[in-house]
Amino acid sequence: MISVVGFPRIGENRELKKWVEAYLDKKLTKEDLIQNSKALKKNHWQFQKDYGVDLIPSNDFSFYDTFLDHAVLVNAIPEEYKSTGLDELDTYFALAKGYQDEKHDLKALPMKKWFFTNYHYIVPEITRNTEFKLSSTKPFDEFEEALSIGIKTKPVILGALTFLKLSKKTDVDIYDKTCWEKLLPVYIQIFEKFKELGAEFIQIDEPILVTDLNGADIELFINFYSALLTHKGSLKIILQTYFGDVRDIYEKLFSLDFDGLGLDFVDGIYNLELIRKFGYPEGKLLIAGVVNGRNVFKNNYKESLEILNTLSNYVEKKNIIISTSCSLLFVPYSLKFETQLDNSKKKYLAFAEEKLKELNELNMLFNDENYAQNTLYIQNIQLFEELKANKFSDINTIVNNLTSDDFERKPSFEERIKLQKDALSLPNLPTTTIGSFPQTQDVRKARSEFKNGKITFEEYDKFIKQKIENVIKLQEEIGLDVLVHGEYERNDMVEFFGENLEGFIITKNGWVQSYGTRCVKPPIIFSDIKRKRPITVEYIKYAQSLTKKPVKGILTGPVTILNWSFVREDIPLKDVAFQLALAIKEEVLDLEKEGIKIIQIDEAALIEKLPLRKAYHKDYLDWAIKAFRLTCSKVKPETQVHTHMCYSNFDDLLDEIAKMDVDVITFEAAKSDFTLLDSIKKSNLKSEVGPGVFDVHSPRIVSKEEMKQLILKMIEKIGVERLWVNPDCGLKTRKENEAIPTLQNMVLAAWEIRNNLG
Repeated sequence: MISVVGFPRIGENRELKKWVEAYLDKKLTKEDLIQNSKALKKNHWQFQKDYGVDLIPSNDFSFYDTFLDHAVLVNAIPEEYKSTGLDELDTYFALAKGYQDEKHDLKALPMKKWFFTNYHYIVPEITRNTEFKLSSTKPFDEFEEALSIGIKTKPVILGALTFLKLSKKTDVDIYDKTCWEKLLPVYIQIFEKFKELGAEFIQIDEPILVTDLNGADIELFINFYSALLTHKGSLKIILQTYFGDVRDIYEKLFSLDFDGLGLDFVDGIYNLELIRKFGYPEGKLLIAGVVNGRNVFKNNYKESLEILNTLSNYVEKKNIIISTSCSLLFVPYSLKFETQLDNSKKKYLAFAEEKLKELNELNMLFNDENYAQNTLYIQNIQLFEELKANKFSDINTIVNNLTSDDFERKPSFEERIKLQKDALSLPNLPTTTIGSFPQTQDVRKARSEFKNGKITFEEYDKFIKQKIENVIKLQEEIGLDVLVHGEYERNDMVEFFGENLEGFIITKNGWVQSYGTRCVKPPIIFSDIKRKRPITVEYIKYAQSLTKKPVKGILTGPVTILNWSFVREDIPLKDVAFQLALAIKEEVLDLEKEGIKIIQIDEAALIEKLPLRKAYHKDYLDWAIKAFRLTCSKVKPETQVHTHMCYSNFDDLLDEIAKMDVDVITFEAAKSDFTLLDSIKKSNLKSEVGPGVFDVHSPRIVSKEEMKQLILKMIEKIGVERLWVNPDCGLKTRKENEAIPTLQNMVLAAWEIRNNLG
């Protein structure tokens, strides 16, 4: 049998993104949005059925985020959102994006990284007043929609421990028996409803089980599911985990009446050792995740079949279901659109559609005693032998010759800051933005026309320079202290650099969902990375020529490029990071030569691939921080180095982040209720900081008074001398009529506080 944990929901051409955005812009009716989405889901279910998938997921679809869907399902909705009078769908979007009218000014709920992926989930809040109850029909509606085309799906439900642990808690203890006992009846109702509808399998997702669990976590999990599973009746319940191994709870799972366990054998290869050591319960299904759901390189059939054959020593073959390691949400839809790719590289790749084919072929080979003679197997072995011969080599010679001096910046931080203050002459509470300005329709149109040969480079260059002139003038009118060039020439902060560095494959339609309607097109790192030519220098130099105020050079850092790209699985990440760092270092030094006094090297994803278990943190952070330091170790002390970090939990890692030895760090804090401020105060971090005074992912126009209160709170926590005033991220996804008024209010708020402080 074959199972898929989850399937990409944006559509093969990002249809869902376009429909939702059109609906939010009042250009598409609610009825059309719903009908379009129903057709899309049916296409996806039929698509998987045609590839032979036996356990096809439903309820993995979402208009914005499945975690938010679950919060709505169990009624974890703050009362102020219910009081708007909006219907269910518009209340849902208010939770995701915020809502403003004459009577209401509601912020969007916080957003955080989903484990170590570049997907972001909406964080609901659970309080002592939260009344858990079944308040949505979405999972049941989708099950019936699939039934209407003759497909009995496997509904996917977020597990209770993952939901409780990853939600924000206010005045409530999730380990208190009364808390989970209030949630339990909702899950029982879900089971009862699916039994009525004739469901056979339900998949309960508990990825939190692959993290470090304490005794209270395990007790809560055991108590909750011991009670819940007595109500399963005829349902077959699969406990699905992914992103790692379940070492902390593996043996205890045997006592629970799950019908199957979904284990990841890609990121969680230690699961194999657990089965070798402790065995596997007789008669229980094993959903074996051997096809990587987080990367785009083909499956190595030899390695996967070795795992499956080992598992068959402990589990009856008929009880082994071949599966993806996690949802296919994290990979693009299909390679069929990549007609421009050279087949010498394309042949190594597999997107979501191709992974369905791999599942089918692995299932066939696994059930063939003579698979070693099968042409498919032989060709796959040959493919990986060819890939192995294409090792990184040239740049590694330089990487291997790096010394400790290559990672050290001199003089000391304190001496540098004094020199920078004299060189820049910035006021207290300097105001700036993170980098990008709204990418309006004319920008996207010009980029598309240039790529498609409809306009010349000279015409495109003239257009970009005019946009830069306009944005410099705008920033001066607003009164910002440190300006940016707007990043109009960049499609994406990572893809843009991938296009301008050797060693990358750039796709035409390799979109994946990052959050909500935001999709990105990660480049693919295939071979040695080198800088072909200066990448950003010309436009940033031009922007600086238009103003006497400092213009930041904006670069993407090596670890973020690494973590937001698809990377070959046979090359150590450290080696790739150092190659990227050397390329970015060349760009940094070129910017400095051209008189750029502030250079921002964004490491938005520095800790994105931080291992989920703390025991492995040190090894990762050692090379990740070194890679950043390598980019800027040789700049002049007067050159101020910034970085930007967002949408991760930094609180416990600030002492490690301090080792980056950066002059200024801007953080995302607006969507995290500024809990980071206390952590900054307690940490060894010396850098000046800009925690971000408004959430750029919400269309709300934030008032001057609201930001004044936030800035005063920041001053109280970390002092006026260290504080920068800025948005929490780039403005690229916002509209000008949303971003500009809020920027104006931000500057006015800083000015008033600055004046009041004398």
